[in-house]
Amino acid sequence: MRPGGPGPRRRYRCGGRRCRRRADGPCTTAAVPGREADAPGTGTGTRSRAAGRPGWADRRTAGSVRCGPPSGPVAGRPIDHLILDSWASPELADGLTWSAGYFAAPRAVFDAAQRRTVREYALVQLALHGITSYMPIASEVHSDWAETYEDFVAMTEVSTRLGLRAFLGPSFRSGVNVVGADGKRTVMFDEEAGRRGLADALRFLDHTERLADPLVTGVLLPCRIETLTPDMLREIAEAAHRQGALVRLHALQGQWEREFVQRTHGRTPLQLIADSGLLSDRLIVPHGVVLDVHPDVLGTDTGDVAVLADSGVSIVHCPLTNARYAHNLHTFAGYREQGVNLCLGTDSFPPDLIRGIDMGTQIAKLQAGDLGQGQLTGYFDALWTGGATALHRPDLGRLAPGATADLAAFALDDFRMGVTEDPLRTLVLNGTARDAVLTMVAGRVVMRDGVVPGVDLAALRRAGQELFDTMRAAYPERDHRRRPVEELFPPVFPRG
Repeated sequence: MRPGGPGPRRRYRCGGRRCRRRADGPCTTAAVPGREADAPGTGTGTRSRAAGRPGWADRRTAGSVRCGPPSGPVAGRPIDHLILDSWASPELADGLTWSAGYFAAPRAVFDAAQRRTVREYALVQLALHGITSYMPIASEVHSDWAETYEDFVAMTEVSTRLGLRAFLGPSFRSGVNVVGADGKRTVMFDEEAGRRGLADALRFLDHTERLADPLVTGVLLPCRIETLTPDMLREIAEAAHRQGALVRLHALQGQWEREFVQRTHGRTPLQLIADSGLLSDRLIVPHGVVLDVHPDVLGTDTGDVAVLADSGVSIVHCPLTNARYAHNLHTFAGYREQGVNLCLGTDSFPPDLIRGIDMGTQIAKLQAGDLGQGQLTGYFDALWTGGATALHRPDLGRLAPGATADLAAFALDDFRMGVTEDPLRTLVLNGTARDAVLTMVAGRVVMRDGVVPGVDLAALRRAGQELFDTMRAAYPERDHRRRPVEELFPPVFPRG
């Protein structure tokens, strides 16, 4: 199903605190049909022109405050390894994954209560950054294998309490990336652990069916393609078809993945996906970078992009994370021209799709050698309708009668924002998702002016830092050379 175009737009009062205190500037809201000002508040903000259409991840702006819908395959993991490993040289990077010795006796760095706190920390960050709908990405580096049914029952409870729209399921895998004593990377497998993980994932689908919560949808979230056997991929495809479930599969992400899959299975990752029966409009692929058209692969179009477009696969483009790991999509415009459904994700911290759009548009200009080819319209389409299409939710990502009352508002009245031109260009070039002042899901305010109801941000921040410090301190036991934290993560400038 593909969502229809935006319907008629009405203007309502936002009623946020910023709106009430401004006498000289407009609060602009792109309407949320069916929910008037009583949902966000009861203030008397002045209305002005409305901004753009609705969205997948969440944002809209104008005059002084702008509202609009959001949604999307956003992934957030704020207690995240990117701050540690996106700077690593090759000789350090090989110490940041499991060693072959650790594979034999892994341990969970966090207990169940700590994992719940990690997830609450992540979800609160989403709300603060204007995210209304999300699909999580697991970081298994600190687990003893992957995620569990119990983990996600707990996450569902937290998500429902906060009021976010969730597309959830425990991650699972048949293998894990490891580095041997020789410093070479490979994947070691435990197929029985993979089968247990799939069973947990299917059990969770049943759990969400019983919940019948409109804010919770069960989905299948296997790990990276190189950690899944062909048999497991086929079982996932059969289960997804049988239960009508969406599947999110990290794939087409890096050269090592492509080389390993070709060496191990005699096929490219895309061919492996096709042979498994997963290619369909229910498949969501974060990244989708390493295809034939990429200069680092073949540099010529032999049909990979067309395969994605013809099958209806959605690609979750993560421009900020891609850039931080020295990857790039080749190209955003090219994928769109061939009909691939593109949506936006974060994949790491911060869950800031405004910064992501900024990064993506600047890379598009560089690739095209043309300032007019920044693809800003395309990026906002991906943010709004691309995500809704990927999720098979035509009621998300748009402002129209009958659409769901999910929206976010971003302020443009901070002095540091500078002057305002086109509100979307202003937000992308001068702002970030930290300028979000309102996040609403199904008509319920989940964040206003930096406040998430029922959450002690100061206490959660302290807990998050403690958990991050615990995670960082555990890296040496996984390093095949057992180097200390200070050597694995040297400071920017030596401390002396």
